[in-house]
Amino acid sequence: MSDVEVEQRGEVAWIRLNRPDRMNAYDRAMGAELTGAVRDASAAGVIVITGTGRAFCAGGYLAELADPDPDELRGMFFASLDLFDAIRLSPRPVIAAVNGAAAGGGNELVVACDLAIAARSAKLGQTGPRVGSAPVLGGTNLLAVSVGEKRAKEIAMMCRRYTAEQALDLGWVNAVVDDDELEAEVTRWADELLALSPRYLEISKTSSNMWWNACRDNFVSGLGMLVQAIGSPDMREGAAAFMEKRPPRFPGRAQ
Repeated sequence: MSDVEVEQRGEVAWIRLNRPDRMNAYDRAMGAELTGAVRDASAAGVIVITGTGRAFCAGGYLAELADPDPDELRGMFFASLDLFDAIRLSPRPVIAAVNGAAAGGGNELVVACDLAIAARSAKLGQTGPRVGSAPVLGGTNLLAVSVGEKRAKEIAMMCRRYTAEQALDLGWVNAVVDDDELEAEVTRWADELLALSPRYLEISKTSSNMWWNACRDNFVSGLGMLVQAIGSPDMREGAAAFMEKRPPRFPGRAQ
């Protein structure tokens, strides 16, 4: 079974992250597979990204941070940027169908999508400073366009979890529905988009990417800083604590 499943429903391409055993967290190979699926779906009218099981996406696979291979981890970081670029450069509207937890890079995946509809049970938030990383691909910058700078800093730095309803109130997602209504609601939004001009939808999307484009240099510099921190004591301790389900004990702190 593939880590990424694609189902064509009429003119809508449903792309499903399929690693429920790790909450759909992606490694370098899975990130590349997901990017390819988004690019290959450009002939569809609408693209939907969702997850299998109880999570939408938990971001990058954290086992790689606890004992990192620098080349592999660098590849995973930049695979995330490739994925988000593919979403933003796709000529088609991309909807995040947030079926469950969207954490870390998984929340940044929500931010990268053009629209987001969340199941009522979904929780969203960043994990970076808690696990020895930082959300440099949208969580520290582009999210501020939706929720405001102070709130975006709270989300990026405090590593709290937010309900779908809170995310809706903040402008983080477009709609919230009961869990068993998620796919039907996403389909309704997709059908509404399919009734519109694909040419002018693409123009509208491209024009709205001005904030993404303005942030992109910051994404690249942030990734550069993350690469330089690969293998740092904070990265190793944060990832180990996460995998061991214990509070982190970061170096230089009184215990």
